[in-house]
Amino acid sequence: MPPDFAAVRTYLLSLQDTLCSMLEAEDGTGKFRNDEWTRPEGGGGRTRLLAEGNVFEKAGVAFSHVRGDKLPPSATAHRPELAGRSWEAVGLSLVIHPRNPLVPTTHMNVRFFLANGSAVPLPRVSGSSQPSDPGSPSPAPPVWWFGGGFDLTPYYGFEEDAVHWHRTARDAIAPMGETLYPRFKKWCDDYFYLPHRNESRGVGGIFYDNLDTGNWRADFEFTRDVGQAFAEVFPAIVRRRMNAPWTDEERDFQLIRRGRYVEFNLLYDRGTQFGLKTGGNVEAILMSLPPNVKWP
Repeated sequence: MPPDFAAVRTYLLSLQDTLCSMLEAEDGTGKFRNDEWTRPEGGGGRTRLLAEGNVFEKAGVAFSHVRGDKLPPSATAHRPELAGRSWEAVGLSLVIHPRNPLVPTTHMNVRFFLANGSAVPLPRVSGSSQPSDPGSPSPAPPVWWFGGGFDLTPYYGFEEDAVHWHRTARDAIAPMGETLYPRFKKWCDDYFYLPHRNESRGVGGIFYDNLDTGNWRADFEFTRDVGQAFAEVFPAIVRRRMNAPWTDEERDFQLIRRGRYVEFNLLYDRGTQFGLKTGGNVEAILMSLPPNVKWP
């Protein structure tokens, strides 16, 4: 079955609506505002931001659908077969920075990438400077994959929350096989790591990229399961912690630890780098940064 790009786009827009409604309900007072933007090179997006709410100091849910004639060299370094192809990418990214230091920060992302097919010249005839049939190049098929995952960054860790988080992640991807969760958990641990500080960003979760099993429909359903799992587990953790009392000292520590989040997103995050190098909307790309932070 060929990829149905429109179906993925429709799903991600629907997921954005669902998550924003869910977060507004949990916050009680905060409301999302919309920022719709276009990209000169092609495409655009819809960024939604909740600021200074009762529970969430900042919550951003950003949808993007962008396209281009060719990928930047940084994006084709490990996939040289994509060089020169036109491409299209659609994704939804969420980052939530709570006000209460006992509520964790979280990140979730699901995305789909499609590089269109290209005409590949046929091999040259031995001893000749001309292709064997210069008028009939053989087409190269399109290349596509899904990516995504979610991770949790507590400021004060609770084992109950970490167990709940990881069990939900494990159960969500279990239908695709028992070997995936250990692999995607390790991928998340390795990815969300700050080598300059020798620290993990949080307690992890799952992370995957280049997901193409050959069954587009199954991979799409898998990605939908990941989105649904996040929509179930994070509100439960928020409700468990959001009314707990906290001190100025705990708030101060939260702001210091948020600095690690900024460092990762600006130095290492591939999504940030891809968005900036392909001319994406800067405000949407940097939506993930917290509103207040300290480097003492």
